[in-house]
Order: sequence, then structure tokens, then C-alpha cells
Amino acid sequence: MGKRSTFERRKNDAYQTPPSAVLPLIPFLRGIRTFAEPCVGEGKLAGALVAHGLKCAFSGDIETGFDAITSLSLEVVKFDAIITNPPWTRELLHPMIQRFQSIAPTWLLFDADWVHTRQAIPFIDQCSHIVSVGRVKWIEDSQFTGKDNAAWHRFHVQHTGGPRFFAREAIAA
Repeated sequence: MGKRSTFERRKNDAYQTPPSAVLPLIPFLRGIRTFAEPCVGEGKLAGALVAHGLKCAFSGDIETGFDAITSLSLEVVKFDAIITNPPWTRELLHPMIQRFQSIAPTWLLFDADWVHTRQAIPFIDQCSHIVSVGRVKWIEDSQFTGKDNAAWHRFHVQHTGGPRFFAREAIAA
């Protein structure tokens, strides 16, 4: 699924989030009881969060007719945070960052290299946390992990001053 992959990408970047990619995020979710998952896919990320005691107040996916960029459903439902593994395609990711962060604190799982690019500049000030995940095994029955490191990025329109980075070793300690 990364930029150096030689296989065809899945439609809508539909790579399910394994529980191992959720674990680094859990310590940062203190105070969050309910969440929205607007790119739910098969529901593996939502299921992992529910297994850690959170309640899914809303879920939707483009495959079931929910457009995370244009649908007004997210403004109607009450929840503490948006937590999702969005498509990594920049033409979809960037509008999602803009929209989601204006609705609620937002945790997005995507490639860690993004923060080092010019295209990230308009979003960095509202990014408060970057939580390292490392390489993720996106395809369950594969013997390989992805070629790109991933990280959880927290955005909120009221945050200024850019992100604080949390390395995997610091999280585990």
C-alpha cells in the first residue's frame, strides 16, 4: 500500500487496521469514551477500540454509501473523538484532516513520512501528537509488513504550535 509497493492498491485503500497498530494509541485516549469511525471498512479498528473499553457512537464507510468528506452525519452525532485509518491518498487525506479536525479531536493513522513533506505544512500547526507505530502488517495472511512506517497523528483546529513526537520505545517504557 505504500509508495514503493509493486502490487496493485486495494480499492479505496481498504487495508484493515490490525490490533497491533491500535495498541500504541491506547495510552493517549484517556478521557475519550466515545468515538466516530468514518472509514470503518470491515470494522477491525472500531472493534479493537471497543475491546479497550471505548464506545463507537458512529461508523460509516464509502463502500456503504457514507462519504466522509461531504456527509453531514458527523455533525449530528455526539462523540469525543474521531479515530480512523483513512485512505493515504493525499487527495482524500487532506480534505479529511481539514473536515474532521473542525468537528472533534481527530486521530488518523497514516504514513509517518508525511510530516516531512511540503504538503504537510498547512496542517502541522494543528497536529498536536505523532505517535509512532512502525511498519504494519496490513495484509493478514502475508508474511511481510508494509514498506512504510506508520504513525497516529492527532489534529484539532484549536491546537496551535505543532506536534509532540512519541517514539515507540518511549511509549513502551
